[in-house]
Amino acid sequence: MALIVQKYGGTSVGSPERIRNVARKVAKFRAEGHQVVVVVSAMSGETNRLIALTKEVAANPDPRELDVVVSTGEQVTIGLLCMALQDIGEKAKSYTGGQVRILTDSAHTKARILNIDEAPIRRDLDEGNVVVVAGFQGVDEHGNITTLGRGGSDTTGVALAAALKADECQIYTDVDGVYTTDPRIVPEARKLDTITFEEMLELASLGSKVLQIRSVEFAGKYKVKLRVLSSFEEGGAGTLITVEEDKHMEQPVISGIAFARDEAKLTVVGAPDRPGIAYQILGPIADANIDVDMIIQNIGHDGTTDFSFTVARGDLAKAQKVLDGVKAHIGAKAIESDSTMCKVSIVGVGMRSHPGVASLMFRTLAEEGINIQMISTSEIKISVAIEDKYLELAVRALHKAFGLEAAA
Repeated sequence: MALIVQKYGGTSVGSPERIRNVARKVAKFRAEGHQVVVVVSAMSGETNRLIALTKEVAANPDPRELDVVVSTGEQVTIGLLCMALQDIGEKAKSYTGGQVRILTDSAHTKARILNIDEAPIRRDLDEGNVVVVAGFQGVDEHGNITTLGRGGSDTTGVALAAALKADECQIYTDVDGVYTTDPRIVPEARKLDTITFEEMLELASLGSKVLQIRSVEFAGKYKVKLRVLSSFEEGGAGTLITVEEDKHMEQPVISGIAFARDEAKLTVVGAPDRPGIAYQILGPIADANIDVDMIIQNIGHDGTTDFSFTVARGDLAKAQKVLDGVKAHIGAKAIESDSTMCKVSIVGVGMRSHPGVASLMFRTLAEEGINIQMISTSEIKISVAIEDKYLELAVRALHKAFGLEAAA
């Protein structure tokens, strides 16, 4: 008998029939003698509906109250799934994030999990219950409802698996595994049987929508056995995310291509070229809880320098407002912005032992007439910022150049 944590995304529970389908799937695992904890998202489209509702009431909703509203989507799902399980003869009990006591910090809409009280879940499991937990949410030390950011149900599932020392965490979604890139852009994209946590972490951070980055961080840190599976196909093995690459097999140079459409670039023009200027620019950005991605500081001339960085497009207005204050403080000449950026990245542990990866990437983009505006690298990835109108062309060209359609 194994303890399994299963997470089902919004499309998996998008209708009453799909919720009943999840109940039948869970019942099969119970019939095999396994203990099952289920984490669910809100029904597909529900979180967007709730956010839109808040915007009709207030142009800039208070983050605390926004969390109160959007967290209700998962509460509906856990109740419905428990009813569906009970209707087919399974004992089931639901918990909101606050009831489980998923303790988070107080960063509303982007909270991080600090601790989980798993004792009530263990008691219910020992009594033969399927435990159904609302994903995406928790509670801070003051009892305020918090949410974990988009895709946060993945993090809830992995964090629960870590706290319970589960045998496996299964992420059920509308795809049957992790692909070399988005099959909607490249129909020849192939499903990967395995991928390392390191590669998956890079793919998730660079725009791959299969798993939220924090869920992969949790899984890697606590050695949670993580598998991505389809909610709608039976019998598939999905993609197993492993701690280390298989030392017995030759690794492909590149495992996958990720992309992010919603990038924006900000440039502080004519900033004083002196020690500490980067901190004076990015410190206030960090204080505003805005994530910075790619950074370039040009060589200084005449005592000034241009400093560019990218943020999520949704944070552009907020970041620009922060920089308006910074501009006056440091005496920069201007603040420029570009909201037509995207990021394309190649990822693979094989880069460590294969030279020439960057040159092939840059040559491929040059041959397609695509100008690279910013570059960022790590040991196993190379990212470029380009105009968003070239995104799909870049992904298709790179996928072919690196032979990913033939990858194992």
